[in-house]
Amino acid sequence: MTTEIHSLESYKEEYRKSVTDPEAFWKKEAETFTWFKPFETVCDWNFDEPNIKWFGGGKTNITYNCLDRHIETRGDQTAILWEPNNPDDEVKKYTYKELLDEVCKASNMLKSLGIQKGDRVVFYMPMVPELAIGVLACARIGAVHSVVFAGFSAQALADRVDDAQAKMIICSDYNNRGKKSIPVKQVVDEAMDIGCNSVDTVIVHKNTGFEINWSDDTDQSWHENMAKQSSVCEAEPMDSEDLLFILYTSGSTGKPKGVVHTCGGYMVYTCYSFKNVFQYKKGDIYWCTADIGWITGHSYIVYGPLLAGATTIMFEGVPTFPDAGRFWDICQKHKVTQFYTAPTAIRALMAKGDEWPAKYDLSSIKVLGSVGEPINEEAWHWYDKHIGKGNAPIVDTWWQTETGGIMITPLPGITDTKPTYASYPMPGIQAILVDKDGYELTENNVEGLLCIKYPWPSMIRTTYGDHARCKQVYFSTFKGMYFTGDGARRDENGRIRVIGRVDDVINVSGHRMGTAEVENAINEHPNVVESAVVGYPHDIKGQGIYAYVITQDKTTNDDFRREILAVVTKEIGPIAKPDKIQFVSDLPKTRSGKIMRRILRKIASKDTGNLGDISTLLNPDAVQDVIDNALV
Repeated sequence: MTTEIHSLESYKEEYRKSVTDPEAFWKKEAETFTWFKPFETVCDWNFDEPNIKWFGGGKTNITYNCLDRHIETRGDQTAILWEPNNPDDEVKKYTYKELLDEVCKASNMLKSLGIQKGDRVVFYMPMVPELAIGVLACARIGAVHSVVFAGFSAQALADRVDDAQAKMIICSDYNNRGKKSIPVKQVVDEAMDIGCNSVDTVIVHKNTGFEINWSDDTDQSWHENMAKQSSVCEAEPMDSEDLLFILYTSGSTGKPKGVVHTCGGYMVYTCYSFKNVFQYKKGDIYWCTADIGWITGHSYIVYGPLLAGATTIMFEGVPTFPDAGRFWDICQKHKVTQFYTAPTAIRALMAKGDEWPAKYDLSSIKVLGSVGEPINEEAWHWYDKHIGKGNAPIVDTWWQTETGGIMITPLPGITDTKPTYASYPMPGIQAILVDKDGYELTENNVEGLLCIKYPWPSMIRTTYGDHARCKQVYFSTFKGMYFTGDGARRDENGRIRVIGRVDDVINVSGHRMGTAEVENAINEHPNVVESAVVGYPHDIKGQGIYAYVITQDKTTNDDFRREILAVVTKEIGPIAKPDKIQFVSDLPKTRSGKIMRRILRKIASKDTGNLGDISTLLNPDAVQDVIDNALV
């Protein structure tokens, strides 16, 4: 098993070792896994290219380490515990042995339908066990999985399928979500009509049995094909740097970028971080409420927990169905020991009243986690008091799709916690603050730009099909460093507080949304001349989306607003719908024609006291016009 941190002294010692001799530190961690061929080098790296390789020459398989190596010691232990959308439906449990059998069947199914090592497979599914099984099956045979959140539109799905040149889509018929049944297969059909020319096969998991369209040319039944398969499938030996998955994330330009993670380093870091951040012990029941469509679900529902031999809960539903006690009911029913959710969910449940958590026995909870965005102080205290009862430390974790695993966090019961602070870097993570010129700020009580100056095993390797973009976005701002895109503050004790994005990216309910992507969608409406999108403080979501729109014919009614929302839903999905749409006659611009989003952000945030010098703008009068008509 990997080294575990149990005290403040062991954290400090681990951290010291990890930065004085990183290669020795990660070599020791990696050697605790099963390698079919031992690695020859630990880390070769160059941030200028960038070119990062971990555990060079080694061959392994992440699913062998998630499943096969546990069979002898915990084959009968529950690996995945699935809680359905409707609390009256049956809970499903898969032991490690049962999960291995299902993954092997799914692996054989994929092979029987023509999927080979290196092929890309896109998943567009709700939170059903078959999603986890399918993802692991891809990894077992060396296919590259790319999970697309099942709330994205047909256009957004088609864009991601086309970028990955996927050979297969795996979907469900519908998505049970609260009181709704959302037509998932229908969205896939629409995506196939738009693009997806690389796709040969669509596997459909009929989880509701509702009526769907069926194409004999492309569609295959999950159930019928699984029934034919053997439960034996040897794990494909994978080079440490072979692709494991692609996960698309929004950037400051309109096109989503496919973040690439590879087999060996991701395996080592997700397991190490899971065990230490959550202090997982044998017999614990761990629950991360995220969706596998996001990186949190990849790293801390599927891979991290299974690599560590944990019992991990998958939840199909929403926190408020059938009522606002659902999360706490599940915690009580399964005696959850580690609970990991997003500030958005905490704030939404906090708004429902303290009486909901008070109805349930939450005494089993030992660790509370927060992910997706910095948690605000009010929500932190409510979480601590009403869910943890003052006895469960809160780990306010900072990390990104690109980092693969948790980077900065308190360690429960070991390092102290301070509301709104992600606290200290994990061992192996050399997080620094720099000024705008890239000079490291070494003292405390400073604010700067958050960078990482040494590689870590689970970091992004490239953006799929566009390595130049990876270099430009992450490695070109400051020479020899990975730039996170976030600003941060360090207090007098060295704790780090992440303040938020410094680029044109909005963090909506913990999910990054590129402003350009939303603007491009709004501009698809034929009556829109131009738009500008910014984030603003939102009580529940953390950040809301505020859109400034110039129209062709000066229409400003609510029907038109609804049309814009419909266009955004069609192009991206409901998650990207603006919360506020302000119609304007002009947008403030520089003399070179660049929209001054800095000013628009301040107006949207009701912070118009100091807009700076606007006299040099191309159209300074536009600023006052926007202020006069701002939506409060």
